[in-house]
Amino acid sequence: MTDDGSRITADHLARAACVYVRQSSPDQVRHNLESQQLQYALQTRARDLGWHAVETIDEDLGRSGTGSVVRPGFQKLLTAVCESRFGIVLSVDASRLARNGREWHTLLEFCAVVGCLLGDANSVYDPALPDHRLLLGMKGSVSEMEGSVLRQRSLDARRQKAARGELFLNLPAGYVKVGRDATAMDPDERVRDAIRQVFRKFSELRSVRQVFLWFRDEGIELPYRSLHTGVPGWQVAWRLPLYNTVHRILTNPIYAGAYAYGRKTRRTVIEDGRKRVVHEARRHPEDWKVLIRDNHEGYIGWDEYERNRALIAANEPTLRGAVREGGALLPGLLRCGHCHHKLQVCHSGTSRVSRYQCQGRRGHTDGSTCISFGARDVDDAVVATVLRAVQPLGVEAALHAIEDRGKEATERIRLAELALEDARFKADQARARFEAVDPRNRNVIGNLSRSWEERLEIVREREGELATKRRELQRQEPTPEERAAYLSMGADLERAWHHENVTTQMRKHVLRAVFVEIIVTLTPDRIGLVLHWQGGDHTELSVRRRKTGQTRVAVDADTVETIRELARLMPDRGITAFLNRARKRTGKGNTWTALRVRAFRSNHDIPAYREGERQERNELTQTEAAARLNVSARTMNRLIRSGVVPARQACKGAPWVIPADALESAAVRRSLEDGTFPSAPDPGQKPLDFE
Repeated sequence: MTDDGSRITADHLARAACVYVRQSSPDQVRHNLESQQLQYALQTRARDLGWHAVETIDEDLGRSGTGSVVRPGFQKLLTAVCESRFGIVLSVDASRLARNGREWHTLLEFCAVVGCLLGDANSVYDPALPDHRLLLGMKGSVSEMEGSVLRQRSLDARRQKAARGELFLNLPAGYVKVGRDATAMDPDERVRDAIRQVFRKFSELRSVRQVFLWFRDEGIELPYRSLHTGVPGWQVAWRLPLYNTVHRILTNPIYAGAYAYGRKTRRTVIEDGRKRVVHEARRHPEDWKVLIRDNHEGYIGWDEYERNRALIAANEPTLRGAVREGGALLPGLLRCGHCHHKLQVCHSGTSRVSRYQCQGRRGHTDGSTCISFGARDVDDAVVATVLRAVQPLGVEAALHAIEDRGKEATERIRLAELALEDARFKADQARARFEAVDPRNRNVIGNLSRSWEERLEIVREREGELATKRRELQRQEPTPEERAAYLSMGADLERAWHHENVTTQMRKHVLRAVFVEIIVTLTPDRIGLVLHWQGGDHTELSVRRRKTGQTRVAVDADTVETIRELARLMPDRGITAFLNRARKRTGKGNTWTALRVRAFRSNHDIPAYREGERQERNELTQTEAAARLNVSARTMNRLIRSGVVPARQACKGAPWVIPADALESAAVRRSLEDGTFPSAPDPGQKPLDFE
């Protein structure tokens, strides 16, 4: 259609002209400058048509016109058209204004209502005219179809190249592109060692977050791809890692030597009247569009990659969850044998006593109920089973521990040495640039000198870090005594398990390494456990349930009764001495003190001994009874053992308590008179000495 100036009226010219400028992507904005110039040249076209006021809307540079993203420039255009501020809207073609029919026809409808024209480099259209409206509608449909066809062709070509394992868009740190269609490990040894260290630490710590925190605490930088290194294209840069940096390294199959394409799927949803593309990750490798194993050299094997993915998935809260603080050792491993829900850990009381409980449905069709029980007894039984199972490997584990003790420090030194070499290389580059410049060019020499000094400062920092790590290595070299201690604990794993340097998190990692899960069932008296080992074996355990109110730190009933009896015979200090001689302990395994005896009496409502209360009850001790009968302590003991003198004893070794009236009995007098039990020796009798 040729330009028809008769369609332009004075009413159109009284309003401003609008030039709408758009490009679909940031890459086009940076590199496709001819398209920008062509669109901005429409300002001259507007003036040639008679407009003096020309407004340009270019807020949508780098934004797609498919309707999947918000275009503030297009919204601004629609608002201005509705307010009758524009007499004409100029664009190079319909595809610049919109790539989807909804926005295109919305613009046509508004322009037809307010009398706004549409134009391009060749023609002017009036959307209010049926013929023009038909032509503009066809242009919009062609533009929409054109975008779809071009996109489909591009995707088909991409999929075909990906099926051959030759499509590499953005290679992660640790790999470089070789030729046109191949990839290889980065030749930089510092990059390689840093990536390998991530996998080594994950194998040790078994948690993405713990690996991330370890690198941050140690101040070890990791490589990443960056566009802001002063060199064109993607280059390797270094920084302290973010959590996502560590997670991407551990979950990217490229590090396992595999080529993968289509690990994410996309679906379109409607939100607020606008379509939005949602990207979702495909969890399982079998769901990926392309997977070629052993495609290139990897930092780890595929089996290790799958183990890492399984462990990361198991650390999610919906499954086992990551290892956290807390005294319970089996969280994430226990499953209710009644309703098959995972057991959770709860803490009660000021002492933070741990309990396992099922938080599933409270009532079940089979009449069973959810379970709850203390953690300590079950933990101890499971730990004892594990220690018995792995005891034959204790010495071997001790040897590995001795070997690994210095290995980590050696790896840190290796990374520090490579970082120092890299810093020295960059400092030499800065010096070479400085020396290559004419000293008289003061505009340049100052900046180059400053850059060289900054690089030298980094070198000095790296040298200090390396010296510190070397001193740490010397301190960590095991002495002969420490080596002997390691081997001793390897032969006695129970002592190693309870060593003060072994943290609860380390114990949990050991248990998770050997168990898949543990099924728990409850009866009135027992806790049934079925241990599912990693190798596929099963072990059944049965743990006695404690009665309500019975705790691990409670004093046994015999000791309670002993203290109750002794409190009627002697003060707290005497009770303390007797309990310690009898090797009786408190509920926590401590020896007794007068303060602990007093606190125990107070908690059990046992009154304190009152001086003279035994005499008020007319009771005598063995010594007092012997003195009253004028017999020896040994004779008194025989009278008690034979039953002639009735007496009672709180427990073995406790003082005998004798009713005073019992000494006046006929049986006692008869025993003393017939000489069966001799009287006490005469203190005046002299000993008979034999030559």
